[in-house]
Amino acid sequence: MAHPQGKYTDFEGLRERAVALRRAGLSRRQIRDRLHVDNNDILNRLLEGEPPPEWTRRPNAKDDLRDRARELRRQGWTYDQIQVELGCSKSSISLWVRDLPKPERRRSSEEAAAIARRGWEAKARIRDEERQRTKETAKQDVGAMTERELFLAGVVLYWAEGAKDKPYSRERRERLQFINSDPNAIRFYLRWLDSLNVERERMRFRVSIHETADVNAAEAFWADLVGVDPSTFQPATLKQHNPKTVRKNISGSYQGCLVIYVTRSADLYRRMEGAWYGIVLSADSAT
Repeated sequence: MAHPQGKYTDFEGLRERAVALRRAGLSRRQIRDRLHVDNNDILNRLLEGEPPPEWTRRPNAKDDLRDRARELRRQGWTYDQIQVELGCSKSSISLWVRDLPKPERRRSSEEAAAIARRGWEAKARIRDEERQRTKETAKQDVGAMTERELFLAGVVLYWAEGAKDKPYSRERRERLQFINSDPNAIRFYLRWLDSLNVERERMRFRVSIHETADVNAAEAFWADLVGVDPSTFQPATLKQHNPKTVRKNISGSYQGCLVIYVTRSADLYRRMEGAWYGIVLSADSAT
């Protein structure tokens, strides 16, 4: 018997038929087609409280989670609460418990906020784990570097972070001068210099840091990193405080930047610059 759109006048009689068909083992689709009920909300109401027959359950469904989700739903738990408790997606929970009545809203705004926060924190942990796995995989993919690869990587690093000469002061600026706040970048740069046979005696170190920071602590930190005595450092460059700006680098880990000069390095600078343009040309012709 077809029903007018949006009108199910004999709802109780229709529910009795729907329940009977459900208990006879028919699926939702079969009941819908048999009774000509095209409205999913109405169908849900007709089958409310009636579990689906076993044969309609997916063979790969997570039975333990499904049973637990149904138990929690009967206790009045919401989708959000079940998701946090079981770690399942809301779409799965909806499929598992859609025939059960909806619980009354009993939680306060504070409880709702706490549930949402726990859900967000769980998702944040998952994203962070995925982020770390991606980084670790990429790190392992690099493998051992050849001397040539080390040289080219050092050239790219220097061109991105080091000082360059200028046409108006070429004689004064044609030297290696590198500055960075990342200890790993400093380590790599020193390894690059070692591969070019640059002795540590030719290196000059200086800290560039905000005037309100602990200069002595920063010099001790960088001196330990590069393996020299802090007394060998040149006078630090202090950055003046601008009252109109809000500094964010004020934590205990702030050590400023380390500047590394290499004396008698004009020829090395020219080799580095020439290699950089060689890299650019090779990239342009790469297929």
